[in-house]
Amino acid sequence: MRAVIQRIKRASVRVEGQIVGKADQGLLVLIAVTQTDTEKDMQYLVDKTIGLRIFEDEEGKMNRSVQDIGGEILVVSQFTLYGDVRKGRRPSFTKSAPPEMADQLYLDYVQKLMDAGLSVEKGIFGADMEVELVNDGPVTILLDSEKIF
Repeated sequence: MRAVIQRIKRASVRVEGQIVGKADQGLLVLIAVTQTDTEKDMQYLVDKTIGLRIFEDEEGKMNRSVQDIGGEILVVSQFTLYGDVRKGRRPSFTKSAPPEMADQLYLDYVQKLMDAGLSVEKGIFGADMEVELVNDGPVTILLDSEKIF
C-alpha cells in the first residue's frame, strides 16, 4: 500500500458538488492498494499514520502526531499512486489492486484509524472526486508498505 500524507489546516472532498468528507487541522491521506497487499501492509500504514510525528511541539520541532494534537484525518482513495510511467508517457496501472480488494483494504484502513480514537472522514471509493486542501507547511510525506521510500 502507498500513501501520500499531507499536514493540513483544512481539506474537503466533493462528489457531484456535495462535500462527502472534510477535516480541519490534521492530515489528508491519499491512499492506494496494489495487488499483493495484505492486512499486514494495511496495518503498517495505519501504525505509521497514527504515529507520524509531523506536528510542532512548544519548541517548534516536529515532535507530535495527529493523535497527540487531537487532529482530524481525511482519507481519499487514489489508485493513481501506483501509476507506472517508466515506459512511454501514459501511466500503466497494472499494479493497482482490483476494485473489490482495494475498497476493502481502504475501508479497513479507515476503520482502524477510527478504532484508535481518531476523527476520520473519507471520500467515496471509485467516485470522481474533487479534493481541496490548505497544506500546512507545506509538509508532505510518502509512505509505502514495501518500504521502497
